[in-house]
Amino acid sequence: MSAPRPAASRRPPLWRRAARLGLLALGLLAATAAPAAAEPAAASSAPTAAAAPKVLRYAFQIAETGFDPAQISDTYSRIITSHVFEALYHYDYLARPVKVRPLTAAAMPEVSDDFRTWTIRLRPGIYFADDPVFQGRRRELTAEDYVYSFKRFADPTLKAPGWVDVQEMGILGLDALRAEALRRGRPLNYDTPIEGLRALDRYTLQIRIAKSRPRLIYTLAQNDYFGAVAREVIEAYAGATMEHPVGTGPFVLSRWRRSSLIVLEKNPGYRERVFDAEPAPDDAEGQAILARLKGRRLPMIDRVEVSIIEESQPRWLSFLTGQHDLLDRVPPEFTDVALPGGRLAPNLAKQGLRLHRLLGADAVFTFFNVEHPMLGGMSPERVALRRALALSLDIRREIDGIRRGQAVVAQSMSMPHTSGYDADFKSEMGDYDPARAKALLDLYGYVDRDGDGWRDQPDGSPLVIEIATQPDALSRQYDELWQRNFSAVGVRTRFIQGKWPEQLRQARAGKLMLWMLGDSGTSPDGLKALQRLYGPAIGAQNYSRFRLPEFDALYERLQVMPDGPQRDALFREAKRLQLAYMPLKSHVFRIVNDLTQPWVIGYRRPLFRNEFWHFIDIDQSRQTQ
Repeated sequence: MSAPRPAASRRPPLWRRAARLGLLALGLLAATAAPAAAEPAAASSAPTAAAAPKVLRYAFQIAETGFDPAQISDTYSRIITSHVFEALYHYDYLARPVKVRPLTAAAMPEVSDDFRTWTIRLRPGIYFADDPVFQGRRRELTAEDYVYSFKRFADPTLKAPGWVDVQEMGILGLDALRAEALRRGRPLNYDTPIEGLRALDRYTLQIRIAKSRPRLIYTLAQNDYFGAVAREVIEAYAGATMEHPVGTGPFVLSRWRRSSLIVLEKNPGYRERVFDAEPAPDDAEGQAILARLKGRRLPMIDRVEVSIIEESQPRWLSFLTGQHDLLDRVPPEFTDVALPGGRLAPNLAKQGLRLHRLLGADAVFTFFNVEHPMLGGMSPERVALRRALALSLDIRREIDGIRRGQAVVAQSMSMPHTSGYDADFKSEMGDYDPARAKALLDLYGYVDRDGDGWRDQPDGSPLVIEIATQPDALSRQYDELWQRNFSAVGVRTRFIQGKWPEQLRQARAGKLMLWMLGDSGTSPDGLKALQRLYGPAIGAQNYSRFRLPEFDALYERLQVMPDGPQRDALFREAKRLQLAYMPLKSHVFRIVNDLTQPWVIGYRRPLFRNEFWHFIDIDQSRQTQ
């Protein structure tokens, strides 16, 4: 980062000039339109012969990987699968705090006093979307479909990233079934019955688990992972299941150009389901949405078109010029233009655009690969190296500069809105202290031994930190900050570029030294964030490949304990271990800013869910203006 030029010689950067042009264009377009209301009335649901389809258009900033729930873990693919597949339960769209409600289940589960037996009755008359595999017949969802779907995560041939979540459920007999498949070197034998997953009849599923799981309901509410698949579909498209998602959900995949365009259409055979929600009485926004949409049949829109636009500027301008209806996260570069002082810019508000702002259960972290020969291991000098690197990261500069103030410093892995999070908790994790970082490096022998100005390892070999990154403009800003931070303490860097999906594959395989990425909470239980350091999750969510018996034992105690002060104390101990060994540096909790066009009705960013398309409407009369 070069020093700024004198103010008189500065020109606005390209993105700011483009943004102003975009705002001017939007203003000119709106000059002939009627003044926007604060919140438009819901469009009529009565169909007309000549009615054009209602289309939601927006962009992902990162490419998807595919659409088989058992083979994905990235947020962008899971947004798609959560609209195609359906779990037994889901989160109420408007309830804050969140509330779990039945989806394909007929009611809440019957649960034994020890939380080890869960009996769930399905709603009859739910059908999978039409597919040639079904040979023209309507294929009804049954309890056996969930038995099969959960078993898939245990199939060693799939290498399912979500296996650790299913394994943690402790389903009786599932580990043994997987072990037998591994022993034989073959796919799982799905026809072998197990004690823990049983279809008692066509519509009744029973899950029996080894240990108490008081919060299992949150797992059963994850549409993106644990929606039901049909066995005959999976077998018919063997080897291509990522391309052929067939579920019972409100949308079906109609077109896919990998890393470019994803189009989904309303499922014409979707069951009779209407908008209903339970916002808190004092939730003005939630109550307003409920008043407008209650009783409307779902889904209310006909098609969703998702583009992949990795660069911030074209994504921003596509929204400003009305080509997109939703801007999923205002890019940091445009925060000053769109959100001066954290409020929607007056010229945008005048056009009827709406801001949806939330401190999310949404974290950014950097993992250090503790199996890497340069910075891995648990010896004092390697722990000191990781802690020194963490102390050298100027998170406040990251927030104020690159993120334009749209984040808060994270003191641990525990995210806002989840158990284990304490807004008053303060630790070294949030410190920027290059002097202490240098002292640690000096103390443990990371000094310049050959006089080239860069620190070497204690054995005299070069110390070069390899940082995984992506080839886009925003990533380059972070790269500059990384290089500045590490150079300030005498540590040389090298950047390893790759597309995000490829970096994710490399991370799971343990091929990256370190990488910064984001994480979104999937439930109010803060335990999921700790999975990033849980030994059995290596190869899945534990990119650090950190394995510490003390941490694993603590994690397993947290699984079975009811919520309360004792569990909170264990969360604090987990934070202490993260800090002591530094396998993962927590950066920030993000403030998420979404924008919607004035014709989008009912949007509210989900807190612990990825699905929302079927809960919104498009006012076409406003759109045509």
